[in-house]
Amino acid sequence: MSVTDTSFALEVHRTKNSNLQKVDFNNIPFGKIYSDHMFIADFDGEQWTDFRIQPFNKLTLSPAVSVLHYGQSIFEGLKGFKSQSEDKVLVFRPEANAKRMRESALRMCMPDIPEEIFMTGLHRLIDMDRGWVPDVEDASLYIRPFMFATDEYIGLKPSQTFQFIIFTCPVGKYYSAPVKVKVETHYTRAAKGGTGYAKTAGNYAGAMYPTRLAQQEGFDQLLWTDAKEHRFIEESGTMNVLFVFGNKLVSIPTADTVLPGITRDSVLTIARDWGLDVEERPVEVDEIVKGLKDGTLKEMFGAGTAAVITKISHLACEGNMYQLPDVSNWEFSNKILSELKNIQRGNIEDIRGWNYKI
Repeated sequence: MSVTDTSFALEVHRTKNSNLQKVDFNNIPFGKIYSDHMFIADFDGEQWTDFRIQPFNKLTLSPAVSVLHYGQSIFEGLKGFKSQSEDKVLVFRPEANAKRMRESALRMCMPDIPEEIFMTGLHRLIDMDRGWVPDVEDASLYIRPFMFATDEYIGLKPSQTFQFIIFTCPVGKYYSAPVKVKVETHYTRAAKGGTGYAKTAGNYAGAMYPTRLAQQEGFDQLLWTDAKEHRFIEESGTMNVLFVFGNKLVSIPTADTVLPGITRDSVLTIARDWGLDVEERPVEVDEIVKGLKDGTLKEMFGAGTAAVITKISHLACEGNMYQLPDVSNWEFSNKILSELKNIQRGNIEDIRGWNYKI
């Protein structure tokens, strides 16, 4: 898609007070420093309109705005990287995020976001703020598109009006070390027929309390299980989870209770291209515990935009703590992390066409 030949006019207002010079790119907290501008579009009940880029600033909302009461809100997360071989910003698989956002919108009774609007807004915004893309190891530009209901109406029905915004922020690592997780067998993140596969705000709100309880016990995240029996592994709070059993890479199938992660899909695609034995199948909690006891579970790691590839070093289940083998010796997760980083930064040929260049 060309971003120069668009069907809509885009109004641009540049900031007069850039904060770029205040940023220490060698010491970036995750998600607390924001770039100069944001892209905004409004849905008036019939069509998307009023496309604009303006300085990043606070929003003005009515106390009666629908999103605050009924939770119609969806979002995406993706990253941009400074190319190491040319003067461009490389955005990793944005078309996949655009597609997933459209699927989330459908489930949440929200208007469709045409790919042209998503991609044009993203392109023009990042092009304007390209100085905010870090050029240091393990740092990137995090990109947050989101949409929320804007009707001023206290009544339980889908909103007719919405706002779509994209803003960006330079970030460092989300997890700086391997994580400890706890298998959750009481609380539930998502149930069949629900919104688990959609990237909607309520999924994350409902997960916060049990996650806090786990963190108070010394864990970094939960490993969610199915709502009916708490028998099968589903995903972790910030990432899909993958396993290496012997010489097989195993992933949980995505369904209506599991977010279809783009990093997860990238890992599976690369692994298959490498000729590895890849399985997408249900994984029982008992299989994980057995694999930890008999040594057949070699690696367990999370995959996500923020998490990238995050190794899981410890797992707690029903009061028992299990430790995985020394993470420094893990063959697959170390190799796939290196491969992803090299693709995203343009260090190796992008044979799959995943990088969108700006």
